[in-house]
Amino acid sequence: MNQTVSVAPNLEEHTDENPIVTKQQLFTKQLIVLVLEMLLALPLGLLLAKFQIGRIAWIFGGIAAGTVVLQGCRIFYQYSPKPNRTARKVGMALVGLTVGASNTHGNLASVASGIPIFIFLTLFLLLSGSCIGYIYSRLSKINLLTAMLATVPGGVGIMAAIAADYNQNVSLVALVQAIRVTSVVVLIPFIVRTLAGNYYPQTLPINGAWLNLDLSQLELLLLVLLITGLVVYPAILFKIPAGDFFGALLIGIGFNPLLHSLPFLGDISFSPPPLINLLGQILLGITIGEYWGDKPNLRTRTVGYALMSVGMTLIAGAIAAILAMQLTSWDWLTCLLVTAPGGSAEMILVSLALNHNVEIVTTGHLVRLIAINSSLPLWVFLFRRLDEQLSETR
Repeated sequence: MNQTVSVAPNLEEHTDENPIVTKQQLFTKQLIVLVLEMLLALPLGLLLAKFQIGRIAWIFGGIAAGTVVLQGCRIFYQYSPKPNRTARKVGMALVGLTVGASNTHGNLASVASGIPIFIFLTLFLLLSGSCIGYIYSRLSKINLLTAMLATVPGGVGIMAAIAADYNQNVSLVALVQAIRVTSVVVLIPFIVRTLAGNYYPQTLPINGAWLNLDLSQLELLLLVLLITGLVVYPAILFKIPAGDFFGALLIGIGFNPLLHSLPFLGDISFSPPPLINLLGQILLGITIGEYWGDKPNLRTRTVGYALMSVGMTLIAGAIAAILAMQLTSWDWLTCLLVTAPGGSAEMILVSLALNHNVEIVTTGHLVRLIAINSSLPLWVFLFRRLDEQLSETR
């Protein structure tokens, strides 16, 4: 007997005879919703900045805006838009570009020597997630594949999309993943500020450094955004896992070396303006909030089991951090950021805001993303077979 999430009936789009008109109407509605979310996220980010949350206040503003706008659409207009996956892809690309540019001058060669450690930590988290998924499945009476997709520390959008491809409970997968990502995004900065508040950077004022834009580099900004779009779009088109983030990250890393190799440009360097980081944070936050806003009615038992599985995942991440401290010379904060169970982009942003071992944190999460996405077909096959065997024995 599978446990389901009770969801209020959605008002579907009216089907016109002309499918082009329907797509245009849907696109217009999605654009209006996104604009409203952006307009709400900016003042919320400013408000949160007053509480000295730090430079990732815009993620929290986006989460709140996404939740409020989607719930408002449902309550006042009986319209239930789905989470905007395109907005998240754009946000991931902007974050990847910012992170890549910050790593251009980093000593990435020295970080590569720690890849065996990253692989070990990733395998530990994957095995822990599988065990947690099995326990979650047995207690909540859902199938193993749904439980695995819900508890493995991947991305909200990626795991929900895979659940849809295999006709699993998409709402439940998105719920557990959204709780996990939100918990990590909230808890990690709180822990860092509590234990290391003396060097936790404050939020830059919106009328100051965030809006600084060197007009002399405007052409380079447009060029790098164009190149990013040309690289990321095919990656998304061919459904390369996390291709939006990987593609933009590689462009951010390689753009300045490419400029330096061109003799006719002279000594010129490019750094993405802080506004790019701000927009990326807001879009990431909005899409997390939309997954919350997409859950109008939830049973108490469903939420309880979801919180239980997330709690076990956080404990597994803490154990992985302790193992990392024993196996490496990294400080506790680096180990915490490397082993935090997602989201990867959000944790890399925290390390970037702290200016704390960005290369190590980025490499650790990239290794995890690659391992999770490359091994998912095997995990899906194994869990489906196990599900079938358990069904036959009942």
